Amino acid sequence: MNLNATFIAQMVVFFILAWFTMKFVWPPLMKALDDRAKKIAAGLAAADKGNASLKDAEVRIRQLEADARAKAQEILAVADKRHAAVVEEAKSAAKAESDRLIAAAKAEIDSEIQRAKDALRDQVAQLAVAGAEKILRREVNAQAHADLLGQLRQDLR
Repeated sequence: MNLNATFIAQMVVFFILAWFTMKFVWPPLMKALDDRAKKIAAGLAAADKGNASLKDAEVRIRQLEADARAKAQEILAVADKRHAAVVEEAKSAAKAESDRLIAAAKAEIDSEIQRAKDALRDQVAQLAVAGAEKILRREVNAQAHADLLGQLRQDLR
């Protein structure tokens, strides 16, 4: 048995195996890894978009609160100017109007917060189900999907 011939034969077999692996095995593995990275990136982008939407909703809520406070302050200032002419009537009318505007603004803010929370809950539930479906690589039927969304919606409350 010649050691050099054995070594050369092993090198040839190794290079053939390396060539075969690089030609036929490596590309599908890399494609699968790239596809998975793209799916993860898309999921993260959707989560970031949801977070940005939540922050935008919070900014709008703060603006609505500031506007309502400004309107209430304006109404109080007008009531103070008219105070000399009709003291009791102006006080009661301004107070009633400011209370109504503040209550309406708070109700509108509360409903906007609730709509934003509901929309985000739905988005999170849909993302969770989509992610689970992709991970499990199986199709979820419509009834199971609706049940999962309902359960996630209840869990998020």
